[in-house]
Amino acid sequence: MDTHKKVDAVVIGAGFGGIYAMHKLANEQGLNVIGFDRAHGPGGTWYWNRYPGALSDSESYVYQYFFDKELYQDTTWENNYLTQPEILAYLEGVVDRFALRQHFHFGTGITASHYDDATNQWELTTDSNEVIRATYVINAVGLLAAVNLPEIPGRDTFEGDLVHTAQWPEELDVTGKRVAVIGTGSTGQQVVTALGPQVASLGVHVRTPQHSVPVGLRPVREGEVQEQHANFEAIRDEVFGSALGFGIDEVSRSLWDHTEEQREQIFTEAWNEGGGFRFMFSTFGDLATDEEANKVAGKFVQDRVNEIIKDPETAKKVMPSGLHARRPLCDNGYYNTFNLPHVEAVNISDTPIEEITPTGIRTSDGTHREYDVIVFATGFDAVDGNYRRMDLTGRNGVHINEAWKDNPTSYLGMTTPGFPNWFMVLGPKGPFCNLPSAIEVQVGWISDLIAHARQNGIATIEPTAEAEADWSEHCQELAKDSLFGRVDSWIFGANIPGKKPSVLFYLGGLASMRELLAEEKKAGYPHLIQSSDGSAHKQELTSSAV
Repeated sequence: MDTHKKVDAVVIGAGFGGIYAMHKLANEQGLNVIGFDRAHGPGGTWYWNRYPGALSDSESYVYQYFFDKELYQDTTWENNYLTQPEILAYLEGVVDRFALRQHFHFGTGITASHYDDATNQWELTTDSNEVIRATYVINAVGLLAAVNLPEIPGRDTFEGDLVHTAQWPEELDVTGKRVAVIGTGSTGQQVVTALGPQVASLGVHVRTPQHSVPVGLRPVREGEVQEQHANFEAIRDEVFGSALGFGIDEVSRSLWDHTEEQREQIFTEAWNEGGGFRFMFSTFGDLATDEEANKVAGKFVQDRVNEIIKDPETAKKVMPSGLHARRPLCDNGYYNTFNLPHVEAVNISDTPIEEITPTGIRTSDGTHREYDVIVFATGFDAVDGNYRRMDLTGRNGVHINEAWKDNPTSYLGMTTPGFPNWFMVLGPKGPFCNLPSAIEVQVGWISDLIAHARQNGIATIEPTAEAEADWSEHCQELAKDSLFGRVDSWIFGANIPGKKPSVLFYLGGLASMRELLAEEKKAGYPHLIQSSDGSAHKQELTSSAV
């Protein structure tokens, strides 16, 4: 007798994706749904990333849900960008507003997910050894959640506080302490900027200096939030009708059609207004595709760094070089932090970290710096990392790592062959854009697909191998035109030692993705195998795949 608990669906994760998925399935479709998150509350990324300085880089009025007009108009914000505590409070409020807390089991993780071919169900085991059987699994585990903690000799011998920014202890107070930060991507720049004025000394260990522009953080102007509330429909349509979903002008003009003086003016205006994606995509339309145009933009940033940092030797250590083609960064005073007398830049490309000692860090030039706290701002095994770390098997017991081998794949960033009724939010080869907007689009499509399956007596649904291969090829073709693939970046998985770089995103834009999803739905999901008996091969209920 099967004594396992049975539900219609399981949602894994309680961030933006998991919260919305729960609302769509439990509230709108009335399904029996259980959600799990090892965190002790909702928030996902914003629950864990409590490091000082944590800030969204999408503006406040677009970094939220648009599925409910009243929710949008009842939400207020004090600044044009949201801090981590504000985002966490917002998501907690959404959970309570839509009575979703009752469906989630917080403080509980999923340790295993196995597909049962005989019953066409997923068997999931929690870290408390509870077993749940579900027809559908929605993975909203976050694309930036699998922590990357580099293996450095002596790391575990450190006698002070050693933390990763995504596992920041609430009780940790670094005031007046000697602190090292390793890593200067988006998170590293934020934490360096926040800690600089607080600590006794700060050693910033820089491996790959990156181009960064001001974020442009400011209080909202009088009447600004009310105006955005009143323009809800226009803002929503602009966000979902754009490529990036950032609410910025996405221009097509070429840098080469402007004089040097005009370019300088346009870059200066973008620099003064703030925003990494604005500087990259609202100045000229060829910065992400034309190498020489990109270098002009990079030179502008480099000139600003030399103007801001007073000490030329320090400026050299943090000076970005090469293509401005990693994730567009923005900061709230990162370069200015190096003018503080107690802040030191340590370029670990020139003098690599040799070991972490019980009292500090020794670099290859023999210098030993003593620290009370070492902060790893070293990012994540992005996009596919969380899945690869799971005990996760699909049809015939095939593990996800075997299915994906060196190249994580999907169809539309949400489904993969051999894993029926198993869906990913922000999975491999999903859209590269403002994440809450991408999440809303993907979760809506997944919810519609589940409704379609239930209404038509479809037991299992999954993409054909051909559809997945075609999608992968399409994403690779789009990436060929982008400069983002010509640098080592987490966007292509190049930040993880031993990980084979691959195309992890669909670079065609949010609006194009929405069109593709609408076409797939309208045509009856022709690129998905829809089986009435659970077999992936016996019966296709709609037209055959491409």
